[in-house]
Amino acid sequence: MQQIQKYFPSLTPLQVAQFRQLDALYRDWNSRINVISRKDIDNLYEHHVLHSLAIARFIRFMPGSRVMDLGCGGGFPGIPLAIMYPDVHFHLVDSIGKKIRVCDEVIHAIGLTNVTTQWARAEVVREHFDFVVSRAVMPLQDLVRLVRKNISPRQHNAMPNGLICLKGGELEHEIMPVGRKAMVTMLSDYFTEEYFKTKKVVYVTI
Repeated sequence: MQQIQKYFPSLTPLQVAQFRQLDALYRDWNSRINVISRKDIDNLYEHHVLHSLAIARFIRFMPGSRVMDLGCGGGFPGIPLAIMYPDVHFHLVDSIGKKIRVCDEVIHAIGLTNVTTQWARAEVVREHFDFVVSRAVMPLQDLVRLVRKNISPRQHNAMPNGLICLKGGELEHEIMPVGRKAMVTMLSDYFTEEYFKTKKVVYVTI
């Protein structure tokens, strides 16, 4: 939790309280439904919450924006971003029902009112959003193809609408089919921890 406040020192007392609650909630739910690697639960704030918030360092969503988290798993990056941006609507989508159940329970427990969830495959989601965010391991080209239908033609933000992914490792070949529309930023530009040395945020205008 100290890492979150280190990089985001202007959090409100409510946001601090909501972030604090995540530890006990995810430990409890993870003991029943494995949404985070059991070995990784002690790294919840660094590997999952702070990693998700790299998107908040990359872009400041304007109030009234709509963002879909595709393949949200246990709620990352959507839930940390929803805490960070209470005036932005987040829609969390995953094809695995038990993961959506964990998201629903966490959302309810910390009192988030700007989040909806959907147990569905990406293909059936028809709503429009300013941005789609994802930590899913799906290749970038496949993600772009899946979410193209969901990107709103209306602009609310300084950056053009599109897809924002959190990825790691070598991405040169994965980005090649997307071409110049992709912008890659190293997370080591934002965070000093060793974990982020190979992590990246990839933004694709759509």
